[in-house]
Amino acid sequence: MPKKPMELLTESMLYVLMAFARGPMTGSEAAEYIGRLTGGRVRLGPATLYTLLSRFREEGYLEQTEVDGRRRTYAITSSGLIAYETELARLRACIYDAEKSGKEKNS
Repeated sequence: MPKKPMELLTESMLYVLMAFARGPMTGSEAAEYIGRLTGGRVRLGPATLYTLLSRFREEGYLEQTEVDGRRRTYAITSSGLIAYETELARLRACIYDAEKSGKEKNS
């Protein structure tokens, strides 16, 4: 059965929501934060970043809070926080299962 759109987040999606969970910021500030946090492992180019920002706004996960020329500030919504926390719980369960499976193999 196909998943609903946005039911599972890609790595880039997760990191974008993670950035905005810290507080309102611009897209470029989010990309810089993600790059610093991951030591450059996750890099979001402008096309990917602004596609995700647009998609998250359409989905109601982010809202635009300020416009200053071309600079736009976004904030995460309660729906966005729920999506972020749901994905974190899913990933934690995956890690738990993998660790449990590894311990069973070695028993």
